[in-house]
Amino acid sequence: MIKCINLEKTYENKSVLNRLSFEVRQGEIFGLLGPNGAGKTTTIKMILGLATLDDGQIIKDDHLKIGYQPETPYFHGYLTAYEVLAFYAKIQKLPKNGFEEHIKLCLKKVGLENDMHRKVQKFSKGMLQRLAVAQALLGDPDVLIFDEPSAGLDVLGRIEMKKLILKLKREGKTILLNSHILNDVETVADRVCMIKDGHVVKEVDLRCDEQAMSLESIFIKAMGGKNNVNDSI
Repeated sequence: MIKCINLEKTYENKSVLNRLSFEVRQGEIFGLLGPNGAGKTTTIKMILGLATLDDGQIIKDDHLKIGYQPETPYFHGYLTAYEVLAFYAKIQKLPKNGFEEHIKLCLKKVGLENDMHRKVQKFSKGMLQRLAVAQALLGDPDVLIFDEPSAGLDVLGRIEMKKLILKLKREGKTILLNSHILNDVETVADRVCMIKDGHVVKEVDLRCDEQAMSLESIFIKAMGGKNNVNDSI
């Protein structure tokens, strides 16, 4: 569905992406892993069209629709959950026919149907993250890109987020997941791509490869030792 081929990007004479290549396949959960500064966020911006490439190519299926949940979602606190989604739905110019029903369905999918008329300033961190997922679901996208969906969540919040991600996969969504919580990624992902210094150092199929080793152990080995990955575990 999405194929990145030899992506290159330089900021202020520093190479951020260095011939980065990977493929996200239809119906899978694909994990993008790496230490801080590895190029994960830049890669996501490239896929979304929010940043330009210096070189390389991103190939996407025709008419592919992508939903995006940012690492730090921001919503106006004086709006209700329903009003937040209505605002973004209008920006996306979603059809008026079935508009209200579609918003309610997105909220129901993330478990916020009973909170749609609450102001988001009263939402917990976990509820805000789920609202961000609901916003990503607007327009029924083919691919969902989640950037640190469990950031700042407590244990119960992380469990609920993992359940939600797996539920969305069962509903046919393809998911690109950027997270530094390796245990969460190991629980939900089908395949992972490990990035260091802007290029791929390891790809792992969690359904069949190296099952004797934990994802954390594979990651540490791929990064060249524990001292290099303290920020990512």
